[in-house]
Amino acid sequence: MEDNQRTEIAELGEFGLIDHLTQNNEITQAGTLLSVGDDAAVIDQFGKQTVISTDMLVEGVHFDLMYTPLKHLGYKAVAVNLSDICAMFATPTHILLSIGISNRFSVEALDEFYEGVYAACAKYNVDLVGGDTTTSQKGFIISITAVGEVSPNEFVTRSGAKNNDLICVSGELGGAYMGLQLLEREKRVYLENPGVQPTLENRAYIVGRILKPEPRADIVSWLQEQGIKPTSMIDISDGLSSELLHICKQSNVGCILHEEKIPIHDETREMAFEFQIDPTMCALSGGEDYELLFTMPPQDYEKIVLNEQISVIGYVTEAAEGAHMLSKGGNKHKLIAQGWNAFGQ
Repeated sequence: MEDNQRTEIAELGEFGLIDHLTQNNEITQAGTLLSVGDDAAVIDQFGKQTVISTDMLVEGVHFDLMYTPLKHLGYKAVAVNLSDICAMFATPTHILLSIGISNRFSVEALDEFYEGVYAACAKYNVDLVGGDTTTSQKGFIISITAVGEVSPNEFVTRSGAKNNDLICVSGELGGAYMGLQLLEREKRVYLENPGVQPTLENRAYIVGRILKPEPRADIVSWLQEQGIKPTSMIDISDGLSSELLHICKQSNVGCILHEEKIPIHDETREMAFEFQIDPTMCALSGGEDYELLFTMPPQDYEKIVLNEQISVIGYVTEAAEGAHMLSKGGNKHKLIAQGWNAFGQ
């Protein structure tokens, strides 16, 4: 088989393309009664409550194909949507995927993208049950709707944080932002000197954080197994500070965040120093980490410390006290949202 074979989308037509892209679509959920191929999918949630979220990714705004492999993009598109389901303390079960594509993409390119989609579906035991394809005048547009299930009234919102609750976060923060800075720098170098190969050695962690994020379904499962139900929860797509402020606003509380407790990977620190950026700022304002930020009652502290993937980074206060961070030097700074703004200039 020739590696450079190119099949034009027009050769297959819309329905032929859908048939082609979904021919290897495997169903794993017992609740999937009817999948791709009819007017709508049919799902039986067996007495569970249904959680639904949707998200859009636009080329040139959310991703750059100069350094984002299509397979990674397919995986990430699914992962970031499943993260929203996890942030509701629910289990992802299904997705619908719609794409807008221009004729610069071949069928082989879309096969690569779907390879990543199916890899994420397989890893998180999620079924692809529908979607749409359409022509885009310019660029690649991806829209995913994710569906999940949760036991009746066990979902967790952003509005339940209480005074004295502990503030917890999964994983480590700021890595995706530094991975993006590195890729953008190497892109600039490449555009100026096309013969120069990118220097990404020893930076697999931060590059992986931006190109292949993972939803923290494992944290949700662990908390459920331990009988710990967070009082509020959100996923970190826009940076720690803006997500924490969302919880404070919707729960009508304040908070104290301890800078020294914010978990930051060594590689993120090294790269931040190389770029002369404060690593704490990467965690507070960087975004795209897709870790879970949640609050929980203090009495669950003994259980939480058993999980090395969870850090307690502060506590909830009365709303009147506002939202602050205590720096390593002991100074109190007002928390401000400086994260990603989809409509910012």
